[in-house]
Amino acid sequence: MSNGEAPRAWQRMLSGRRLDLLDPSPLDVEIEDIAHGLARVARWNGQTSGDHPFSVAQHALLVETIAAILTPDLGKRDRLAILLHDAPEYVIGDMISPFKAVIGGEYKTVEARLLAAVFRRFGLPVPNARLGKLLKTADRHAAYYESTRLAGFAEPEAARFFGRPSGINPDSLDLAPWPTLLAEERFLQRFAELSPPAPPAD
Repeated sequence: MSNGEAPRAWQRMLSGRRLDLLDPSPLDVEIEDIAHGLARVARWNGQTSGDHPFSVAQHALLVETIAAILTPDLGKRDRLAILLHDAPEYVIGDMISPFKAVIGGEYKTVEARLLAAVFRRFGLPVPNARLGKLLKTADRHAAYYESTRLAGFAEPEAARFFGRPSGINPDSLDLAPWPTLLAEERFLQRFAELSPPAPPAD
């Protein structure tokens, strides 16, 4: 900046919070901001069929659904962690994998700090190896179905990049892109269903 000040590194949220991307505080993380942002961020850079973009909020719900199909006894806490796995994108957007590869490690560093702040805000530990593996599998399965049903990929091409899913009936998945407000509403509803009850007021 011309006056010698450091460039602005924070994002103003509609809740009034000011989230610092370089040093994010859990105190500045609100689920309403996350749901609002993710419902307005398009997967696949918006290159999907349908009347609405396929949002990151809908993707997060799809991944959580697939994870529960793959592991039926998955607890609510783990399902909540999976629901929030892409939460940083409410601030930094959803960059496609090829562009992430071009940018390199800096993007990953910012993303990891934001995700850690989100998890601390909602009392979630860093996913262990078992949950991390399940999340990666469910995320890749979701990407396969999104890419072939919405983003114009041929099945052999999608299988090469994401693997071919097994144990999933794609007809049981809701892959029709939702309107923005519906995606936001369903994300918040699922968050409430998976969150532990609030302690009683004194």
